[in-house]
Amino acid sequence: MTATDTSTARRVAGVLTSSRQREGAGFVVRRPFPVAGLDQIDPFLLLDEMGPTEYAPGEAVGAPDHPHRGFETVTYLLEGAMEHRDSTGGHGVIVPGGVQWMTAGAGVVHSEMPSQAILDDGGRVHGFQLWVNLPAARKMISPRYQGFGPDELASVTTPGGSRVRVVAGEVAGLTGPVETTSPVTYAHVSVTAGDVVRWTPADGHTALVHVFAGAAAVNGAAAVEGQMVVLDRAAGTVEVATEAGAEVLLLGGAPLGEPIARYGPFVMNTRAQILEAFEDYEAGRLGSIPPVDA
Repeated sequence: MTATDTSTARRVAGVLTSSRQREGAGFVVRRPFPVAGLDQIDPFLLLDEMGPTEYAPGEAVGAPDHPHRGFETVTYLLEGAMEHRDSTGGHGVIVPGGVQWMTAGAGVVHSEMPSQAILDDGGRVHGFQLWVNLPAARKMISPRYQGFGPDELASVTTPGGSRVRVVAGEVAGLTGPVETTSPVTYAHVSVTAGDVVRWTPADGHTALVHVFAGAAAVNGAAAVEGQMVVLDRAAGTVEVATEAGAEVLLLGGAPLGEPIARYGPFVMNTRAQILEAFEDYEAGRLGSIPPVDA
């Protein structure tokens, strides 16, 4: 491994340690943010690691029908299978290595449930959900669903043997397939022992490195499984090194710098807009999920 060049490296602003809690119909997540005193890392609102959980037949749980408005949900799966349905007619099964990027925009009702096979037979489920805020000017755009299988993601193996999979944005000279509403980078890197993976986020963008297996040094800062390294937004590179192997997410995005009003499944800019979202949902204006046989 080579040492980080401190003259061009981004400064480490801090290291967050995830906590575990229950969400949805009772599934356990590991969450680095939001936490008390840190309700967002602009433009990101939440990161949840779902599992890994081994379900017996009939035990698997998910998130039944629920609404969203004003932001995007990103589900990336490592193990298991999840089925998505929404009020626009969007439908897809996320398989290991696949991703679903849903823009709630003006409003959508969706469900995220284990596949029928997982429900019937049990199995291991492991993945992530990221919430990405939408700019004020685009919060009421039409909802959109994008789904990609593992073979559709941009992927490369580095000379040092690490594997980089890019969902969105650009890393290692690759561009992910997702069309983002604002500039966002999302990549999964399997860093091999002794290798260094370099990433150059855009100047001024948020840059996060979340370690979810193994241990790594991020611009010299040590992080172990369940910890997220937050870099400052000044121009510079990010280097992820490991002695024994690590699995990490690279998350980057242009900060919006706008007021946030947030309650449950809605993220807007004012309290009045939140009240309007609840009224629209209760009046059925966010729609409903079509029956499976429709």
